[in-house]
Amino acid sequence: MSKIGKKNIIVPKDSSIKIEGSNLTISGPKGSKTLTINDKIFSSKLKENEFQILPLNKKIDTKTSIMWGTYRSLINNAITGVSTGHEKILELNGVGFRANIKGEVLNLQIGFSHDVNFKIPKNIKIIVEKQTTIKISGVDKDMVSKIAADIKNLKPVEPYKAKGIKEKGQFVLRKEGKKK
Repeated sequence: MSKIGKKNIIVPKDSSIKIEGSNLTISGPKGSKTLTINDKIFSSKLKENEFQILPLNKKIDTKTSIMWGTYRSLINNAITGVSTGHEKILELNGVGFRANIKGEVLNLQIGFSHDVNFKIPKNIKIIVEKQTTIKISGVDKDMVSKIAADIKNLKPVEPYKAKGIKEKGQFVLRKEGKKK
């Protein structure tokens, strides 16, 4: 039995789920998202404001148990995304490190001899609050996390002075420098 899969998903009042065979259409104030569930293995139930996914077979093997928890997490992330949205906050640390938005492009000055331009996807919203703080938000958790990871990979945090791009609250293990 999957511990995560057993839990019911609470659907907020402003969001709705439409079940059409193996497709789930989840819509809310931030947007809508469509998910596909393997209907040969799982069935889904919707009662008032609670959604539940259940395996069809009474005997549950390990693979089914793993997929049960995975599908439940994907549906929960989609419901959270369309109702409140997902966001990641990145911080730039370093002398002269700056970020600003120029139209559909995020312009980064991160210690190279040239500016780095990052094209912003259509369904992701990027806001530069300060020159050193980037806020990435959107409906799809996977997409928000992927964009944050791509931006972090442009200038990873180095361990000596902790210069680079990191997530807010990320711990950087610092190394001691060279001794005489």
